[in-house]
Amino acid sequence: MIVAAGGAHAVAKAATASIPIVFTTPGEPVKEGLVASLNRPGGNATGISVFSTILEAKRLELLHELVPRATAIGVLIDPGFWTANLTLPELRPAAKVLGVKLQVINASSEAEIEAIFLDPSRLGVEAVAVTAGPFLNSLRNRIVELMARSNMPAVYEAREFAAAGGLTAYGPSIPDVYRWVGIYAGRILKGAKPADLPVLQPTKFELVINLKTAKALGLEVPATLLARADEVIE
Repeated sequence: MIVAAGGAHAVAKAATASIPIVFTTPGEPVKEGLVASLNRPGGNATGISVFSTILEAKRLELLHELVPRATAIGVLIDPGFWTANLTLPELRPAAKVLGVKLQVINASSEAEIEAIFLDPSRLGVEAVAVTAGPFLNSLRNRIVELMARSNMPAVYEAREFAAAGGLTAYGPSIPDVYRWVGIYAGRILKGAKPADLPVLQPTKFELVINLKTAKALGLEVPATLLARADEVIE
């Protein structure tokens, strides 16, 4: 059996049509050709779709709620990750509704990110939405540090960013996602077929606000947003 996580699902699927695969994907597994349908995968692969790209618009809305004065928001994207072309179509309609301009910030190496945020004033943005992806997630602590040094409000995909000092995060619970990966792996090892195990979607989502970071940035978090938060870090 293969457990394919962090964007490795496409490689695993291309490598074998017989070895069972349990995947996580930020995209839509039917459109990706991973499965025939969500309810009846029909092949050698099944898993969990976290629909990260669909949640990008929601994260943008949350960032705007925290920084309502912002008229230009940067979108940090790893152009090398296959969901890059799915992200902007989700964000652009939301930005139009919010009345903000999006500035795409492409970076596929740590050196590029360092150079970009060495002088963030050149970007002409007042906040940054850090999009989902394994590369940006691997640089979680450094990105959070750079945002703090730049005095830049930012929104992220997972609780772990906020726990590291990021302003806010919204997305599925990563531990809960991988708990289900483990459950599915166990079932397959006991004889279940991936074709018969429906593709799951997250049921637990987390809105996390780091109040300490908000205060350092001089932001007043609306009481209505605090009331909706699953966790407030002080």
